Amino acid sequence: MTDLKSKIDALLNHSSNWKEERKKLHQIILGCGLDEDVKWGKLCYTYKKSNVAMIYGLKDHCAIGFFKGALIKDKSTILQKPGDNSQAMRWVKFKNIEEISKLEPLLKDYLKEAIDIENSGLKIEFKEKNTLVFPEEFNQKLKEMPELKKAFNALTPGRQRGYNLYFSGAKQAKTRLARIEKCISPILDGKGLNDR
Repeated sequence: MTDLKSKIDALLNHSSNWKEERKKLHQIILGCGLDEDVKWGKLCYTYKKSNVAMIYGLKDHCAIGFFKGALIKDKSTILQKPGDNSQAMRWVKFKNIEEISKLEPLLKDYLKEAIDIENSGLKIEFKEKNTLVFPEEFNQKLKEMPELKKAFNALTPGRQRGYNLYFSGAKQAKTRLARIEKCISPILDGKGLNDR
């Protein structure tokens, strides 16, 4: 058994509340011709090495997420933003296998559209992509540590944005500084906020 196959099997057979639901989504996605991988500890599906979809098993639901979901024509209005700051990702949440089965034809249509989006080369135009406004504490730390500035600039725009949202989300300067200090090592290692 290959290492990737064992990782996939472990995720599919994990004793969580969403075992059967994840297996059903896995079957639907593979039926659309996507390649399977494990990224960020989750089942990730790619087309020509580009991320297309991901399966999530969360506390109150499981979900299929579309990396460029904002570009999908959501004619049935089933796609939701995972969070207020989500610009590209959209997902469909489920509470049981019956809900997945009911939407299976629609999910296949959305997956085919997601593949078409990859084939067309369409990109998400991120707001704030080049206009991130960092808290003063982070600007100061970047001035003090040139190696931190170099490592931060080497991160993907999404990772930079994630850190900026995390730092800026603190109301007090002391909390912002504590968050920044905690993140110096992962930034120097080239990792995003939630990377392991």
